[in-house]
Amino acid sequence: MRLLTTFARAYPTQTTMALLALLVGALVEGVGLSALLPLLTVAVGGGSSEIATGGLGKAVTGALGLIGVGATPGALVVLIVVTAAVKSALMLLANRHVGYAVARVATDLRLALIRALLGARWEYYAGQPAGAIANAVATEASRASSAYLHAMSMVALLVQALVYATVAVLVSWPAALAGLGVGLAFFYSLNRLVRVARRAGRRQTTLLRSLLFHLADILQAVKPLKAMAREDVGVALLQTQTVTLNHALRREVFSREALRAFQESAIAVVIAAGLYVALTHWRLPLPTVMVLTLILARILGQLGKVQQRYQQMVAGESAFWSLQRSLAAAEEAREPELGTAGPRLERAIRLEGVGFSYGNGWVLRDVSLAVPAGLFTTVVGPSGAGKTTLVDLVTGLLRPQQGEIWIDDLPLARVDRRRWRRMIGYVPQDTLLLHDTILSNVTLGEPTLAERDAERALRAAGAWGFVAATPGGIHTIIGEHGAKLSGGERQRLAIARALVHGPTLLILDEATSALDAESEAEICASLRALRGRLTILAISHRPALVAAADRVYRVEEGAILRLDDGDACLSGSRGAAEWRSDLNEGTGD
Repeated sequence: MRLLTTFARAYPTQTTMALLALLVGALVEGVGLSALLPLLTVAVGGGSSEIATGGLGKAVTGALGLIGVGATPGALVVLIVVTAAVKSALMLLANRHVGYAVARVATDLRLALIRALLGARWEYYAGQPAGAIANAVATEASRASSAYLHAMSMVALLVQALVYATVAVLVSWPAALAGLGVGLAFFYSLNRLVRVARRAGRRQTTLLRSLLFHLADILQAVKPLKAMAREDVGVALLQTQTVTLNHALRREVFSREALRAFQESAIAVVIAAGLYVALTHWRLPLPTVMVLTLILARILGQLGKVQQRYQQMVAGESAFWSLQRSLAAAEEAREPELGTAGPRLERAIRLEGVGFSYGNGWVLRDVSLAVPAGLFTTVVGPSGAGKTTLVDLVTGLLRPQQGEIWIDDLPLARVDRRRWRRMIGYVPQDTLLLHDTILSNVTLGEPTLAERDAERALRAAGAWGFVAATPGGIHTIIGEHGAKLSGGERQRLAIARALVHGPTLLILDEATSALDAESEAEICASLRALRGRLTILAISHRPALVAAADRVYRVEEGAILRLDDGDACLSGSRGAAEWRSDLNEGTGD
C-alpha cells in the first residue's frame, strides 16, 4: 500500500477527484440495489405493509414518499435504471481522471529521470550503462504507471464492495456478516499467490535491466560480430537472459490465473452454502434471499477483483521502486552550481598547477599550460596520458583536485558553468549522427537555429560542397549513423554541429583519428581557416593536427611539455624528429 500512498501524495488532485467520483458512483449504485428488495417483494405478491417491515424497505419507501412517489413496480424500476445510468457517468468521470493520471505518471517519471541524469555530474553519468537507462525510461516507467492504474482500480472496486456490504447489512446483517467472513477467509488463504507474483515482478525488473543493458552493448558491436561470424556469442548471452525472463513471466501469469480460478471456486462455494443456510436454517423470505445472494455475489466478486488488482500492482511495483532508486541516485549526483560569473575568452585559458586523480594515482599532476585565444593549440601524448581528462577539466565536466583553471582573469570555479559550456563547440572521436536530415543533424532540432545558420556552419566546416551535391541538399536523410556518408563527410557534419551555435572555443577530442590522410588534411585546412575567429583546442596523436597547430603540448605520465609551434615541431631539429617518429610509429593515443 506504500505505493498507493506515494502516488496519492504525488498526484493529490487527480487521486482525490477520482476517489470522490468513485465514492458517489458507488453510493448511487447502492441506492439502486436497495430498490431491488421492495421490487422483488411486490413481484412475488407482497403488499406495501410487507415492504415496510424491513429496515431497507422502510428506507426506500420513505425516500420515495418524500418526493410524492409510491413504492410501485414502475417507480422502483425507474429508480434502478436512473441510478445505474448516473453510476455509469460517475465511473466514466473517475476513470477519465485515472487514465489521465496514468499517462501523466509515466511521462513525469520519464522526464524526471532524464533531467536528473543529464543534470548529474559527468563522473556519475559516465558510469551508467545505456541499456539500463533505456530500460528505466521505457520499461520501468510504463510498468510503474500500470501499477498506479491497478492501485486506483483496486480502490474503486473496494469502495464499491463496501457500499454493497452496507446494503447487505441493511437487508440482513447476520447473513451478510457470515457470508463476508467466510469469503474473506477464503481470499486470505490465496495470498500466497500474491506473494508469488510479487517475487516474479521483482525478478522481471532485475532481468529486464540486465537484458537491455547487454542488448545495447551487443547492438553497438554488431558489425565486428558479423564480420567474424560470432553472432552466436551475442545470441547465446541474450538467449540465456531471455529464457530466464520467460520463466519469471510464466510464474506471474500462472499466479494470476490460479488466483482467478481459485477465487471463482471460493465464491461458488460461499454462495451455495449461503443459499442453503438461508433457506433451510434461517428460513428467510425468498425476496430477501434473492437480494442477499445477488449482493453477496457482487461483494465477493468485487473483493476478488480487489485481490487481483493488488496482485498486479505488487507485480509491477518493483519497477517503480527501481526507477525511484535510479532517480534518487541521479539527483544525489547532481552537478553543483558553484559559480555565477559570466565568462569571456579574449586572452587565454590557463591551467596553473592543475592535478586530477580518479583514485588510483594521479592522471595529471602540477600541469601548467596556456591556450591563447584565437589560436590553434594541439595536445598530444600516449594513450592514458590524461589528454581527455585535460579537456574535461577545461569544459568543467571535472573539477581539478589541485591548482586552478582560469578563463582570462576569472577562475573557472567562479564561472557559471552552463554559460561557459554554451561558449564551447565539442567534436568527439566517435561521431553520433541521427537517422535524419543533414539539417536536423547540424541543429539537433534546436528551435532558435534556422536553415541559414546550418548552412553557415556547414560552409565553415568545409562541408557545403558535398551537401549541395546531394539530391536533397540540406534536407537529405543520411541513414543510420550517417551510413550514406564517408568518414570525412561525417566528421565535417560533426564539426558543423559544433560550430552552428557560434562558439568561442572549439574542442576536438581525437576528432580525426579514424580518417584517412587526405580527409584529415582537408579538415585540418578547414580548421586552420577558422583561426582568429575562435579558439581551437585539439586532442590528437596525428601529425596533421600537430602541423596545423600554432602551439603544441605533449602530455606524458601526468606531466606536460611545451613544444614549439606545429610547423617547427615537424621541421628538423633532433627533438622534433624524434617526436615525428613517435607519431608515425603510432605510439600516440
